[in-house]
Amino acid sequence: MPENNPAPSRRAAVVINPAKSGGPALRGAIFRLCETQGWAEPLWLETTVEDPGTGQARQALEAGVDVVIAAGGDGTVRCVAEVLAGTGTPMGLVPLGTGNLLARNLGVDITDPVSACYDVIHGSEQAIDVVKARLNHSDEEQVFLVMAGLGYDAAIMADTVDALKDRMGWLAYVEAGIRKLPGKPVKAQISVDGGEPVRRRIRSVMIGNCGRIMGGVEIFPDASIDDGMLDLLVLAPSGRLGWLGVVAGIFGRNKRETESVEYFQGKSAEITLEHEQEFQLDGDHLGTGTHLAVTVGRSALKIRMSV
Repeated sequence: MPENNPAPSRRAAVVINPAKSGGPALRGAIFRLCETQGWAEPLWLETTVEDPGTGQARQALEAGVDVVIAAGGDGTVRCVAEVLAGTGTPMGLVPLGTGNLLARNLGVDITDPVSACYDVIHGSEQAIDVVKARLNHSDEEQVFLVMAGLGYDAAIMADTVDALKDRMGWLAYVEAGIRKLPGKPVKAQISVDGGEPVRRRIRSVMIGNCGRIMGGVEIFPDASIDDGMLDLLVLAPSGRLGWLGVVAGIFGRNKRETESVEYFQGKSAEITLEHEQEFQLDGDHLGTGTHLAVTVGRSALKIRMSV
């Protein structure tokens, strides 16, 4: 009689930022978890300064794993997602960073990495949107999952002190935000879905794929990560009391009723600035620019998670 060979074990790849992992204990715990749950020994791929995750994600795809786990901060998640989007191979999340913004928006456990990994192994797949971005008419396309920004918010990311992040977590961004409040507005043209541009003098333009940012603040109240839409927030404070209008527009009950804050929604957007401003994707400061084009890829990425 022919032998009944057992079905091949499923296998995960772990793309991990070693600077965030806290040492070898986590590796041992995840290896033991996979063994006890009937999964093969995971493919363990550490990121480097030179390659923060894209090369490792490609290696995982070539190995034919069942899921690629991004273990690190939002930067690691973004790099892995950039490779996996459109492939059908799902991504799992083991949050190890300061912000962990995608994990927070999806309700992933951010307190226990091993528990988060367990949820990946036993989870189901959910399709989410991915946003593609081009800065300064570049041929290089980058992706983000939570938020992109030009101006004030990106300046905060650029100027946050790493030592404070390690000590204070997301409160370090508050400290940088206070320091960056003074500044001059810049003329901007904003076009949504190819429509007629609106002209504003802005301090920041933010594009959201989901709603919550640092500290659990819901900055894009209508955003949903699987609706195929982008949410734009334009901050245009004017005069000494302008930032009070911003606070009222973002935190107040009537979020749209302020001259300092405007919301737009669409499937694509183009922002052109008179002068260069800082630029960030999912909390990663990526330089300066005067032009940003973004478009949403609906359901482009599968996430494996507990639901």
